[in-house]
Amino acid sequence: MWPKGAPGVLELPSGRLVRGRGLRNGPTAAPFPAYGVYLLGSEPPAVEWESRWLRWPDFRLPSSRSEARSVFLDALERSGSERVEFACAGGRGRTGTALACLAVLDGAPAADAVAYVRRHYSSHAVETFWQKRYVRQFS
Repeated sequence: MWPKGAPGVLELPSGRLVRGRGLRNGPTAAPFPAYGVYLLGSEPPAVEWESRWLRWPDFRLPSSRSEARSVFLDALERSGSERVEFACAGGRGRTGTALACLAVLDGAPAADAVAYVRRHYSSHAVETFWQKRYVRQFS
């Protein structure tokens, strides 16, 4: 599990911990994730841990909403016993949107999930109107 209160670590409504970060901030620091989900328009760099690439262009939405839902459900399940991280280039828009969707899957009302992630992860999370709408309609 991630250390509670560590930088970038979001505590979901159930108490599960998931880390969000920006890849352009440089390599991740220890402790390393057991599983990473990388939200990028092109293939991410290789990492030493198990990972999944979810094609997601910058400032947009996931290329496949059904695949995104499947990836989010898998990551949420893993977060109960493993260190799971989500990352995009900056760690705000796509990462914040994915974390808000995780919060919905974990019990937060969809209408409140963006505010929840902005309060507990980053005040700049979920950058575009389309990302906000995606979270509000996510279930």
